[in-house]
Amino acid sequence: MKVARGIRNNNPLNIRHSSDRWEGARKEQKDKSFVQFESMAYGYRAGWKVLESYWKHFREKRGHFTVGNIIRRWAPPSENDTDAYIRTVLMLTSLGGKELLPRPFMGIALEKLGRLLMAMTVMECGIAYKEVDEQAIWEGYDLAFPGKRLDRKGRIRSMEPLVLQSVPLPKELAKSYYDWDEYFNWSPMAHWG
Repeated sequence: MKVARGIRNNNPLNIRHSSDRWEGARKEQKDKSFVQFESMAYGYRAGWKVLESYWKHFREKRGHFTVGNIIRRWAPPSENDTDAYIRTVLMLTSLGGKELLPRPFMGIALEKLGRLLMAMTVMECGIAYKEVDEQAIWEGYDLAFPGKRLDRKGRIRSMEPLVLQSVPLPKELAKSYYDWDEYFNWSPMAHWG
């Protein structure tokens, strides 16, 4: 069976080449479109850093740091079926379509954004979520934001396994991911902790 390009490149989120000089990028880049990293942890480090830049972008533009806005920027409609991508990520993560997500390096962001990166890996690489290297997600976080996973006593926070699930999509919500908040009866501000 052929290994997904993102896995071969240690770039599970398929980050494209740009002017950014990524820490942990291989010296010799053989893929013309996507960055190749030394390890999966460096690939996830880049993903965490991109999420941080998106948070800053939305704050400056007075936008909202939500799954929908993140995915629309990450996988634009000009290249992807963005709505299908969003619906699948929402089903896997059980996050709300309009739920405001916390800043990536805040402790409360760990579990939610870790699940988001896991679901995005499923979408980008076409693999089952059981095949996602969860340890690399946390190693990437530690590379991106050193010391941010420690509590006041120096213990590592968020060692609970990331659990993705397949939430059945009701027929009446099949077209609009925005209605997920109402379906799950969630308040956007209620899930920050």
